[in-house]
Amino acid sequence: MIWYVYILECSDLTLYAGITNDLEKRINTHNKKKGAKYTKTRTPVKLMYKQTFETKSLAAKEEWRIKQLTRIQKILLINQN
Repeated sequence: MIWYVYILECSDLTLYAGITNDLEKRINTHNKKKGAKYTKTRTPVKLMYKQTFETKSLAAKEEWRIKQLTRIQKILLINQN
């Protein structure tokens, strides 16, 4: 199974990072206001970055690393992709 780490841009221009094994479904869930509490009031969201991993554990570690980054560092990561 492939796992994704992703960064979304919310309607208020904030960035949200998450993991999933079905990226399209997860983004749709966010946009239906059924996703994370953070994104429920910030729809629509737009995919800005994604990276694939072979295990959930590796994806979760990368998600945690990304969540520790500053906004500027996240933007740099997005732009490197």
